[in-house]
Amino acid sequence: MADECRHASDIQDVTPSALGCEECLKSGSWWVHLRLCRTCGHVGCCDDSPNRHATKHFHATSHPIIEGYDPPEGWAWCYVDEVFLDLGDRATPQNGPIPRFY
Repeated sequence: MADECRHASDIQDVTPSALGCEECLKSGSWWVHLRLCRTCGHVGCCDDSPNRHATKHFHATSHPIIEGYDPPEGWAWCYVDEVFLDLGDRATPQNGPIPRFY
């Protein structure tokens, strides 16, 4: 595990792609918490969810940083450097009410 994130400067202001995990909404599955890709805005479910779509998105795209998004929690995680980041005032606001599926 690294002490610093080499990707922090790559964090983008993004528009969330959905009001919930994109793939779970399409398949009718459920999630525990949501994660927001800070490269492209993909919304996926966390690793405590059955389908782990946020991590699958990272493996498919190599987009390194996700944000805790349900609710906006003010932190991010870099998959590559395995480091938490404090987003401070750069946390992404929700687009609207997010349905609960747990």
